[in-house]
Amino acid sequence: MTLMPRLMLLLLALSPLSVLAAPAPAALVEGKDYEVIQAAGPLAPLAGKIEVAEVFGYTCPHCAHFEPLLQAWQKKLPKDVRFTPVPAVFGGYWDSYARAYYAADQLGVAKRSHVAMFDALHEKGSLPLSNVSPAELAGFYKDYGVTEQQFTTALKSDEVEAKLAVAKSFAQRVKVQGTPSLIVNGKYLVKGTSFESMLRNADALIARERAAKAR
Repeated sequence: MTLMPRLMLLLLALSPLSVLAAPAPAALVEGKDYEVIQAAGPLAPLAGKIEVAEVFGYTCPHCAHFEPLLQAWQKKLPKDVRFTPVPAVFGGYWDSYARAYYAADQLGVAKRSHVAMFDALHEKGSLPLSNVSPAELAGFYKDYGVTEQQFTTALKSDEVEAKLAVAKSFAQRVKVQGTPSLIVNGKYLVKGTSFESMLRNADALIARERAAKAR
């Protein structure tokens, strides 16, 4: 037998061992990859769904940088996962843009305008990061078919006020320290050394929740 066939046979013989010896994916480490939420509970339960909530702020540059990765990740989420944006209600200019998000949501234009709002603040500079006026916000949403009167009415509505209170309470309960933050099923606050690692850890925690449901 020549040298080449001998080498091929040796490689074939060793290949199953190589597969068996391949390291398993690293297990998540509490405190490093996620934190367990003591006062656990989702933002808004929906039968059979695993909730992933993102606490974000339009004025947060980290959220703006995270958004393209997050958008791509969302498109690949399984049908049993529900993604819910939660604007941060930290006071001051945070609240102004959180209120704007919920007003847009009430008017049915939040999804269409979401990325554009980040661009207006961090790329174009067409909206101020602080001290934004209702008229300036209404001017932005006008491009989405919303009149100034419609936007102003929604901005001041009891529905928006109630959603702000829920968002603020949720962020406090899950102990969000900054934005962006991902929370899986109200049980886990996702951590990571990069945006990519945050999303990988979120995927692993989603799988953990799915397995727990199946048991």
